[in-house]
Amino acid sequence: MSVDRPLAGLRVIDLVEGPLAPITRYLAELGARVDRYLPAPGDAADIVANAGKTFRAGPADEAALAAAHIIVAPPGRFDYETLAATNPALVLMHVSPFGTGNPFSDWKASDAVLHALSGSLSRSGIRGRAPLLPPGELAWQCAAAQGAYVVLAAFYKALRSGRGDLIDYSALDGAMQALDPGYGINGSATMGRPVHLLSRDRPAKGTQYPIFPCADGQVRICLLAPRQWQGMFRWMGEPGAFAGPEFAKISTRQQSEELQAALAVFFAPRKRADLEAEGQAHGVPIAGLLSFEEFAASGQVATRQALTELTGADGRKIPVVNGVLTIDGARMGPFGNAPDADALRPGDTAVARPFEGLRVLDLGVIVVGAEAGRMFADGGADVVKVESAAFPDGSRQSYLPYGLSASFAAGHRGKRSLGLDLRQEAGRRLFLDLLRQADVLLSNFKPGTLEALGLDAKTLMATNPRLVMADSSAFGPTGPWAKRLGYGPLVRAATGLTRMWRYPDDPESFSDAVTVYPDHVAGRISALGAVALLVRRERTGRGGTASVSQAEVMLAQFGDLLVPGDMAPPASRSRVLPALGDDEWCAFTVTNDQTTDLSALTDALSIEEWIGTRPASDAAAALQAHGIAAAPMLRVADLPSSAYCIARGSFRVDRHPYLPDPVISESAAAQHRNLPAPVSRPAPLMGEQSAEVVAAWLQPDPDDVKAVENSGVLQPMDPEILAAATAFLAQTPAR
Repeated sequence: MSVDRPLAGLRVIDLVEGPLAPITRYLAELGARVDRYLPAPGDAADIVANAGKTFRAGPADEAALAAAHIIVAPPGRFDYETLAATNPALVLMHVSPFGTGNPFSDWKASDAVLHALSGSLSRSGIRGRAPLLPPGELAWQCAAAQGAYVVLAAFYKALRSGRGDLIDYSALDGAMQALDPGYGINGSATMGRPVHLLSRDRPAKGTQYPIFPCADGQVRICLLAPRQWQGMFRWMGEPGAFAGPEFAKISTRQQSEELQAALAVFFAPRKRADLEAEGQAHGVPIAGLLSFEEFAASGQVATRQALTELTGADGRKIPVVNGVLTIDGARMGPFGNAPDADALRPGDTAVARPFEGLRVLDLGVIVVGAEAGRMFADGGADVVKVESAAFPDGSRQSYLPYGLSASFAAGHRGKRSLGLDLRQEAGRRLFLDLLRQADVLLSNFKPGTLEALGLDAKTLMATNPRLVMADSSAFGPTGPWAKRLGYGPLVRAATGLTRMWRYPDDPESFSDAVTVYPDHVAGRISALGAVALLVRRERTGRGGTASVSQAEVMLAQFGDLLVPGDMAPPASRSRVLPALGDDEWCAFTVTNDQTTDLSALTDALSIEEWIGTRPASDAAAALQAHGIAAAPMLRVADLPSSAYCIARGSFRVDRHPYLPDPVISESAAAQHRNLPAPVSRPAPLMGEQSAEVVAAWLQPDPDDVKAVENSGVLQPMDPEILAAATAFLAQTPAR
């Protein structure tokens, strides 16, 4: 079937080896011609990572370099100035584990090392036990997805302006930001508290998003909003013991042993499928714990055609994910186009950032929605967060009394807030007026939500044919699971990740509860789809839709598990061992040919004894000196003062007018030659810029704006919110 892929005409040269090869696979799936000047893949995992690419013999010649729009390569392969002299719109991205020009640039990396240095390892596992390495290669996979977004956003700027860029991209930066950042937006269960202020130890067993046995397995519930608890209460038959208003609080429910016991009794005799159906009917977020194999064989995956096949060198079929994005309803699988080299011609618009001059309506909520919109705000777009006082963003839940937190401030920096009641016809009309001025619309509601408001895709595209829309949902907009309530913990349960993330000796040691995944990386993939459509719009003048299923993001990032065992490459061995000090750890990875190096280094001691007598940083440095990937386990609070983050300038510190503490957040997704730092606009209070946005986008008569405000359709900032913020700050000195 012929598919209109948005990156048709884009030429990419790829020289990246190893686990970051999927950076350009994302581009190939979207239609770019990716010429890979490396040997053709051998094992099945390598074939999967490089699906859709064209393999070329020998080095790239001058004609290929001159025709390229993007080159992705290790540092030192190409001189940017030389190439840019004849190809000024070229984007050259240097890809390496730790970036260039810092003390760690020569270090070896592994997935375990990236987890250790990003702070994610310190939060994985159970209190009182050793840190638990997450399954798969999540750190590499998330870094690759962020790399794809970074390089395509840079290309979009080059396409608009005619001026390319040199990018220094670090896998550790990508892992810190796109997996589960300690200084980013958190899930709503934390009430906005910064992760670095939480316990230094790993979380206690089973306290969040509890898992209960049932007749044919296990289920997980995810009760966050008071209305979800009320649904659970009704489903249980409204037991008087739990009728008190205190059970509307997450903390009360988590700490009530009586409630946990009653829930266990309630779930025990029922089957998973029945519990999922009944829970959905009562508005209760619930999911059965499946294995990865069960998910891959599910009706949801089959209905959405989320899997396809490639042919290996020996002729055998290899199951692979059929792309992680759908564009205009069509899957972007691993079968890229061979586009016309002249299809994309750079313009001459004077922009310093890729999205300057663009207007974005951001309907996104919680983490995925926050991140997709922030990518555009950081890139210079005017991003307007459309909110409703009746249904506030779950991330507005806060330890502060006015719907703001350090977490929200990090996740929504650079945006403006528009309070608007879309349930009223006048609100819908005002939204469509704004939509006519917009370039991008972002959302991540449960499928059918916008349609219920009369804002279906057909209506939106008819209102603005140049509009680019990107949506994300838990399981995708089609299929038997489409309408399920889908928070990250439920997606992890339904896709098999929860069952994989356990200590080998304890089947009840589920250790993914505090991890916010795949939310951040799905937000970046959603933004990637939107940018791809903006690239197509430069060529064709029309908009389109990009859709991301969070479950299919996970399916893709664990795609190696689909490969038959006898076709998979030999696995390296990673370990986490205690080092000198209280709860200090060193992670390292050895390949089969490094065993002798390890023996020589430890000098007849066991590796456990050798590491146990040294500080983790000293042990890691010694292992690295012998060419072995190793790192000390850092906690989130350690990151801003770590030598790597200082050298890379990984974090920025902003003062927010309504927060007593400084806001620490990521500085940028990569280091660019020709891109200024993200804009510094503090995250808004709800409705803080309602009238300002309407005036700027529509230039209406001021009396008309006042009339809409008086009707309750346009919701300015609530004076009580501002008063609460002012009172709190008056009592809490800035720190």
